[in-house]
Amino acid sequence: MSTAILTGQPVPGSSVESELRSLGFEVRLASGTADAETLLARVPGGERVAVVDARFVGHLHALRLGLTDPRFPLAAIPGAVTAQPDARQALTRAMARESSAGGGTAVVAVDSLADRIVTALDADGADVHRPELGSLVAVVPADPQARNEARQAVASVDDEAVRLKSAVKARDGFVTTFLISPYSRYIARWCARRGLTPNQVTTASLLTALIAAACAATGTRGGFVAAGVLLIASFVLDCTDGQLARYSLQYSTLGAWLDATFDRAKEYAYYAGLALGAARGGDDVWALALGAMVLQTCRHVVDFSFNEANHDATANTSPTAALSDKLDSVGWTVWVRRMIVLPIGERWAMIAVLTAATTPRITFYALLIGCAFAATYTTAGRVLRSLTRRATRTDRAAKALADLADSGSLAEAVAAGLRKPARRLPGFTAPAVALLGGAAVVATAAFTGFGGPWPAVAAIVYVLTSALAVARPLKGALDWLVPPFLRAAEYGTVLVLAAKADVNGALPAAFGLVAAVAYHHYDTVYRIRGNAGAPPHWLVRAIGGHEGRTLLVTVLAVLLTASAFKVALTVLAVAVALVVLVESIRFWVAAHKVGAPAVHDEGEPA
Repeated sequence: MSTAILTGQPVPGSSVESELRSLGFEVRLASGTADAETLLARVPGGERVAVVDARFVGHLHALRLGLTDPRFPLAAIPGAVTAQPDARQALTRAMARESSAGGGTAVVAVDSLADRIVTALDADGADVHRPELGSLVAVVPADPQARNEARQAVASVDDEAVRLKSAVKARDGFVTTFLISPYSRYIARWCARRGLTPNQVTTASLLTALIAAACAATGTRGGFVAAGVLLIASFVLDCTDGQLARYSLQYSTLGAWLDATFDRAKEYAYYAGLALGAARGGDDVWALALGAMVLQTCRHVVDFSFNEANHDATANTSPTAALSDKLDSVGWTVWVRRMIVLPIGERWAMIAVLTAATTPRITFYALLIGCAFAATYTTAGRVLRSLTRRATRTDRAAKALADLADSGSLAEAVAAGLRKPARRLPGFTAPAVALLGGAAVVATAAFTGFGGPWPAVAAIVYVLTSALAVARPLKGALDWLVPPFLRAAEYGTVLVLAAKADVNGALPAAFGLVAAVAYHHYDTVYRIRGNAGAPPHWLVRAIGGHEGRTLLVTVLAVLLTASAFKVALTVLAVAVALVVLVESIRFWVAAHKVGAPAVHDEGEPA
């Protein structure tokens, strides 16, 4: 429920009252500042409330942007201000100040109560969101001539065209921008006019991708062609859900989580479908499927860690960043640089075409080569940026990186005893020991026979090195590399040991285990991005932490036969999946019910 308080002298021919009603507001008319304050006090505390000047002239979409976006507690456009329940107290204080001032002391272009309230909010240090209106009109005219000019300006701009254009993400990949968005935005509008929600479209995208995976699993040429077509259809719906959210301003914490989580579920389920389809034709590509999932997940962890490390860092602009900005000023280089990082649009288009035209093995080879090149390019650029600027990173960034590291009880216990000596080590120690320890356990598993003790010994060393890596706050220039190095070590160890077991079903079981653990790591990222903090400590301890799981898998490989090891991996995968899924779903549904702040990711294409 939302209430709008209309203030000031109504103007003949004004449509602002009907426009507010069309946006879902119950409109109440105030005769003056004191009456507006009284009406504000009568609005229930759990409702959104807006104060709008009756002389407002502008586009309906300008009002929509200014008054209905759920992401911002306080928002304003010229002639209108709104507050969600969490910000009602700030609005009430500003209103009381203007009422006691007897007409207001704020200096504004036109004597408008809404604008005076915004000035008072600014003076109080409140964070008032002001949406970018572009060509949209939102003014409180000072006289009849200005009103006529404003109405002519409104008539000259098609706000529906602006609304459709703004539904498309400002920064996206080449495939999405030129091959999908030109028509998916109209699908988004069609969905909005029929009352469909972004979450419903997100779910439809997931179901379409799962059907595509099932078609790929048939192992027939017809199934592969159908899978490729359906994967593209799933991606169209994936673009549509975000565009629908932007078109109708239907943002939510739950929706952002579903969108991000389902993207990973769709892609990795499709990998499994391709592997099953290849197996039906006598070709075992489970190692390639698992390798693709490991590489793609580690790429994402690099992105997440780098962004969190620099989320609120203060530093001089690095030469590398300056060069990147310069290249972005040249049109063709922008698209080349966006394409070579193989974002989701380019990646899914490549997978779909290769599935339909070639074999799963060729598809995975191309995917691995493309993702490896993209990972090398992006990681090298970020390393150069980190080394060529003097950044001061905050405690918040260090905590986020520690949460992304996913250290369990073993690493924490060892790290507690290493804190003092760790302070005397060079700044590059954390990423260096994380890399060396992880490489040692993966290489040992790869170059020794299955069932021997050496992988378990290397895993013990890995526990020690990973503990040393997190023994002091991760504020070094390259400390953001610690989480991806730890992810690569854990996932790589599981992959190598399952391949070395050389028993039917071991690699699919490993695929399931890595998928369950990767879900937990993605869930950690989305909680941090939503300012909800990391998953509870009991959850990390219950599933062992990265070092505990790595040690457990290597010990199982020593103690069990290859067949029993496969069963153990399966049981471990099911156990981890159940624990992390139940807790994750519980958390996000509860957050949605209590009205957690709405979020929507407009960042780099995944």
